[in-house]
Amino acid sequence: MKKRIQGKWYFLIIVILAYLFLLFFNRELFYSCIFFFQKILLKIIPIFIAVFVLMVFTNYFITQEFIIKHTRKRGMKKWFFIIIGGILSSGPIYMWYPLLADLRSKGLSYGFIACFLYNRAIKIPLLPLIILYFGWKFVIILTLTMIASSIIQGIIINKMEIKK
Repeated sequence: MKKRIQGKWYFLIIVILAYLFLLFFNRELFYSCIFFFQKILLKIIPIFIAVFVLMVFTNYFITQEFIIKHTRKRGMKKWFFIIIGGILSSGPIYMWYPLLADLRSKGLSYGFIACFLYNRAIKIPLLPLIILYFGWKFVIILTLTMIASSIIQGIIINKMEIKK
């Protein structure tokens, strides 16, 4: 039985062929590309390791019971937990809908759900690349702006929910 190559492998094969072409026809450019790749890799490996450790830690310790327990708090602690939860959440968004619906049925307001969903846009695994391309200052300002915006939107949604 003949196996077909899946589409996602085509890009890798094309890149390998391009590098082989460079190796044979323009060694100087080939080595320049390899050194550039090595330089970038050495910059982002420590960040990847930190992200991996953080993701392992959160996946091990943050359970559904932990989330439900902390969403029952009041005041700033609740906002803080919702924001951190949104940032640390991973996986496809539709996998979070059942948990959020369960939390909603237990009294979590739409404003907190919106805040959680808004903060999912801050992706820890993508931070190494955005830091590499735009720098720490930009990432910090962007992250703080997104967090502040999520709180403002959450408050507005909560106020609109109370009026109903």
